[in-house]
Amino acid sequence: MDKQVPIRDAADPRVADYVRLTDVHLRRSLEAEHGLFIAEGEKVIRRAIAAGYPVRSLLVADDKLATIADVAASCPAPLYVLPAATVQELTGYRVHRGALVSMLRLPLPKVADVLEPARRIVVLEDIVDHANVGAVFRCAAALGFDAVLLSPRCADPLYRRAVKVSMGAVFSVPYSRVDDWHRGVDSLKEHGFRVLALTPDPGATPIGEVSESAKLALLIGSEGEGLTPRWMAAADQRIRIPMSRGVESLNVAAAAAIACYLLAAP
Repeated sequence: MDKQVPIRDAADPRVADYVRLTDVHLRRSLEAEHGLFIAEGEKVIRRAIAAGYPVRSLLVADDKLATIADVAASCPAPLYVLPAATVQELTGYRVHRGALVSMLRLPLPKVADVLEPARRIVVLEDIVDHANVGAVFRCAAALGFDAVLLSPRCADPLYRRAVKVSMGAVFSVPYSRVDDWHRGVDSLKEHGFRVLALTPDPGATPIGEVSESAKLALLIGSEGEGLTPRWMAAADQRIRIPMSRGVESLNVAAAAAIACYLLAAP
């Protein structure tokens, strides 16, 4: 392919988009400054391109070139080809899937535009682990939820780790970030959603006893503290997943999967 650009030096400025991908603080700053994100692996890259995200460049280890050749051929962006060892030096880890893409972010839709057509949504409050955010998006996509809303402090769904864990579901599930978190529940109710707060509290209603509703918003709180008292109190109903054998709670991603399955629209 004519677009192939061989690179041997990890310090080459042409591949600066891919530097130190495991350094969360650096990546937040760099990606915000340039309005970009990184996706990894052939399947995820295809899904990102299909979703309409503009490609800045592609990068592939020379021994994995065949995995991305047809995608690169149909894409106007440059394809940087590096030895596998140089890819690891550049990114800070061994890129098992061999291929990476740097893409431009698209503007987030307004919260109202996300809520208006939806019947089932997941609302994430202060979930800071990128893998958990990605897993929730994958659950939402697989189980028929229409959208995801994020609190201001939630992890970035387009961070490489979140994209990877979601297997590209972050590109197919509409989402937005709620700037005015103080009034967030009010906005849900104004759009006709019955708001359910997921909690391990044994006094909450078992999720199997939740009555059917045309529009449901499932609130899921942070990994450690759960939902804040304000959002817990503002919900229409507190619900729980019944536990046994002394287990008090589940991982956020596991709880989200069970709840989304049981609350999915008929």
